[in-house]
Parts: sequence; structure tokens; C-alpha cells
Amino acid sequence: MKQLSTLLLLCALWLLASFTPRPNNSVAVRKEKLSEYGFFVGNINELQPAQGVLPYDLNTPLFSNYAEKLRFIKLPEGAAAVYSDTAEFELPVGTYLIKNFYYPTDFRDETKGRRIIETRIMANTENGWQSWPYIWNDAQTDAVYDPAGETKTVTYINASGKSVTTPYLVPNKNQCKGCHIKSGNMLPIGIAARHLNKDYNYNGTNLNQLQHWAALGMLQGLPAHNVPANADYANQSQSIEQRARAYLDINCGHCHRATGPASTSGLFLDIQEANTTRLGIYKTPVAAGRGSGNLKYDIVPGKPDESILVYRMHATDPGIAMPELGREQIHKEGIAVIKEWIRQMK
Repeated sequence: MKQLSTLLLLCALWLLASFTPRPNNSVAVRKEKLSEYGFFVGNINELQPAQGVLPYDLNTPLFSNYAEKLRFIKLPEGAAAVYSDTAEFELPVGTYLIKNFYYPTDFRDETKGRRIIETRIMANTENGWQSWPYIWNDAQTDAVYDPAGETKTVTYINASGKSVTTPYLVPNKNQCKGCHIKSGNMLPIGIAARHLNKDYNYNGTNLNQLQHWAALGMLQGLPAHNVPANADYANQSQSIEQRARAYLDINCGHCHRATGPASTSGLFLDIQEANTTRLGIYKTPVAAGRGSGNLKYDIVPGKPDESILVYRMHATDPGIAMPELGREQIHKEGIAVIKEWIRQMK
């Protein structure tokens, strides 16, 4: 009788366990502190990825007020991204993209330390992609979710040895969302073949990122040949056309494309655009005003200083500057590439 009672008790416990909801580790859930995700091991400010968290980089990155970035991706266990030649990869629900913005104390020698300003998480939830901004504390011990954003003052020594003090705007949740809209849906920008098709140093070994992802089972459908790759805008061994188009694609093309928030402008700067008028050549702006600088065309071949595109890239006035975010400083190197591209146009 006692054995029967024990058996019945064990059966009841088994049934209870069977019907008790268990946490779904494949669902992305927002935490209040960055440390609560477990993305990084050891001291969190060292940004050493935990198992299953993979670093990545882009051929040409988005300019963000000269901040450096460390990017990571975490897919749900056993899940994979789906390859596309032209569009952003399809990523499974439960994916996290983790982008950390920081300034080296001295850009000439990063061993002198750094200050992490913010971490932006994009998470693919059951309700679609969400953007979760985190601001680091002054002690660099953690970052806290802050949807309101904030303006920080940063000081560093730049690559030329000059001391720079500048405001840095941490965007609010809605501003983050504004750049990531495609056809009315929020999507990542950098997770596309043309941005990721490059080598990355994994613990001392250079491997092609996409091939490495495929070997790890993180990417399905990667073809053996003809994978697109944007240029590195700073690589002078590549043509000025390739460098300029890559720069415009990542910095402007996510908004200035047919499916982006700036589609009504008629100015499309994504890498797939082939129509020279939509690309801005001898194109008049849809709405003239302060943003045009009293200039006639978005791009005037051979004359960068008469081109609205250059005028807006060279402004810091929030009502004129393009891109709108991450532009507390002028990106001199990027503008130099765009000006040379226009100068060489015939």
C-alpha cells in the first residue's frame, strides 16, 4: 500500500511538471540592466562575449560622431539566419543584435583605455523587432535601459593627436526606430550579405564572416560564389565609385530608398539604385528650403560644392544635417570620399 501511494505521488509530480509552463529561452525579453542578459563574461566592460554570442563587423560602418563600435549577434540555440543576395537576412525570433558605442581615450593607442557610452540592442520578439537603448554608468560597471535617451559630453584624443570635447546624443527609442523602418516594419540594417562579406579576426585566425556563420550552422543558403560585398570606403585600393556608393548605402540608403522613411524625397542612395536621377544627379529637391542651401541640384557632376548632398553632409545644424543622427561632428573623411566621387563625374 505504501509503495502504491509513493507511485501515485510520483505520477502526480510528473503530471504537474508536464503541465507547468517552462521559460522559453528562444523568446527575446527586455531586461533592465545589460548585465542581466549574460551576453558578456568576466568584467562586463571588457565586452568579452559569452558562448553563443558572436562578434561581427561591416565592410563600411555607419558613421556615429566618430564613436567606435563593437557588434555582436546571438541567435536562439539551433536556429539560423536565412541568406539573401539583396535584402537583410531573415533572422529567427529570439535573435539579439548588440551594438556597443565607445570612445578610446586616445585613438592612437587603444591600450590606454576607453569609455563605453551606450549599448543598443535590437531584439526579434514575438511582436516583431524592438529597439532597446542602454546607457552606461560613469563607473563603467553596467548599462541601464533608458528609452528617453540622453546627451553626454565625451572627451578623447583623436587620430591626429588633437584633444576633442563634444556632445554625444544617445537617441531615444523612437529615434532608433526611425532609421530601421522598411515598408512600415522595423528591421536591422547591417545584417546583409554586402555588409558582412569580409574577413574577421576570430581569436587570431582570419575567416570570412559569412562562411564562418555557415560553418557554425548560423546561416542557411549561403552560395559558394558571387556573394555581394560593399567596399570599405576608406580603402583607397578600391574605386572611388565603389567607396562612395558603399558609404552612401550604409549611412543614407536605409532611409533614402523606395521602401524607407525618406522615400517621398525621390532621392534613393541605396547600393541597388541604378537610375542616375533618383541617385541625385541633376535632381531638384522635392521641397526647397533651408536644407537646399539655395543650391539647385542634389548632385552636380564635377562640382561637389554646388551639390546639396555635400552641403547637408557638411552641416551640423539639426535642421540641415544629414544623416540626422550621430552627427554632432562632421565626418571629414566620409565627405572627402563623396566630394572626390562627384568631382570625377562627367
